[in-house]
Amino acid sequence: MNKVILMGRLTRDPEVRYTAGENAQAMASYTLAVDRRFRRDQDAEADFIRCVCFGRAAEFAEKYFHKGIKILVTGRIQTGSYTNRDGVKVYTTDVIVEDQEFAESKAASDGYQSSAPRNSAPSSQSAGAGADSLDGFMNIPDGIEEELPFN
Repeated sequence: MNKVILMGRLTRDPEVRYTAGENAQAMASYTLAVDRRFRRDQDAEADFIRCVCFGRAAEFAEKYFHKGIKILVTGRIQTGSYTNRDGVKVYTTDVIVEDQEFAESKAASDGYQSSAPRNSAPSSQSAGAGADSLDGFMNIPDGIEEELPFN
């Protein structure tokens, strides 16, 4: 089984290209900085992992992802190689994205990335009742416990 789950922050805005031809398809690539769980001598360490997505997922990344945002990615590892201009064989390892989603609220992301220029992103708050929380999560009204099926 080849399955990868990553959570990290984008190191830069996604790079998006479109295939040529009649049925052009988007391809986005971005690098995630993923913190290592165990740290030696309390020094922060991270791995920088290149992720690639296609089609609607690439268009979504182009529209809503930006440098510094924290996302969750699931996909598979794909290795490859090519020969560069100098005749040297270069090996690659990428995560081919199957699913991607936001890993923090818009307010938390804004707090983390308050000074950087950003693309516009949709509000994480819904128009439903109780969606007035500043952290992007819906408030549950008091006294609703009796109506919840998982008490």
